[in-house]
Amino acid sequence: MTESPSAHVPVLLDQVVRWLQPRPGAVLVDGTLGGGGHARALAEAVGAEGLIIGVDRDQTAVDVARRRLGGLPVELVKGNYCDLPEVLEQLNVGPVDGVLLDLGLSSDQLADAERGFSFSADGPLDLRYDAMSGEPARRLINRLSEEHLTRLISTYGEERYSRRIARAIVRRRRERPIETAGELADLVRCSVPKGPHGERLDPATRTFQALRIAVNDELKSLEIALRRIPDCMKTSARMAVISFHSLEDRRVKEAFRTDERMRPLTPKPLRPDEEELAANPRSRSAKLRVAERI
Repeated sequence: MTESPSAHVPVLLDQVVRWLQPRPGAVLVDGTLGGGGHARALAEAVGAEGLIIGVDRDQTAVDVARRRLGGLPVELVKGNYCDLPEVLEQLNVGPVDGVLLDLGLSSDQLADAERGFSFSADGPLDLRYDAMSGEPARRLINRLSEEHLTRLISTYGEERYSRRIARAIVRRRRERPIETAGELADLVRCSVPKGPHGERLDPATRTFQALRIAVNDELKSLEIALRRIPDCMKTSARMAVISFHSLEDRRVKEAFRTDERMRPLTPKPLRPDEEELAANPRSRSAKLRVAERI
């Protein structure tokens, strides 16, 4: 991936810093390092006596963040945030003062045409965060049955036209395998009725979301993390989670509401204000929930 220092814009940055309350000397975890924007702000707040532990499944993200965050008090690890207890043990770090999970794609990943995350670029249809493990999306869509594809796109993409899309995929792959993000995006767009004039959501969005969730087992990772991370936190430490679709947000809301170890601090999710939306349209679906360890 070609590094672009200005590509990544951290979502809800001011709210994250305000709610996590990083103080000098504190130790916090950014479990979804991405472009490193949140980690930078948190590292500057905790100062030289503190520490930010940045975790990401994407080795490229870790490597780029290491360059971007040089000189700041950060420790960067390639890994899955659901394995935070093992990460902390490996680093010989005890309970932490705060945890952030930003469940969205980074702008750097979207800008990397070789990964297939962006359906506006015709790169290989991969969609894996960790290119060394799992099955790329192109293999998935070229082997699953029509019924399985329908369920996957409906369940993980909440796509009402999932059956049409699955049928079109199966019909196309009889002629030739679907290999690129552009091929799949065009196929989906031709399968979905046009929405109202001016609708901002690309018709391919939900299908790509579904495949990305499936390829990376994202919801399982989130569920495991919500169970395990509270035991890695000090009393009064805060956990902030930014989600981008209802499948994630429902799980976060339910975990914060029912986990006896946690006290929700945000009855309703926090959303980007008009200024942020104007500066970063990709933030429009972001929701931030915060809870405190008790």
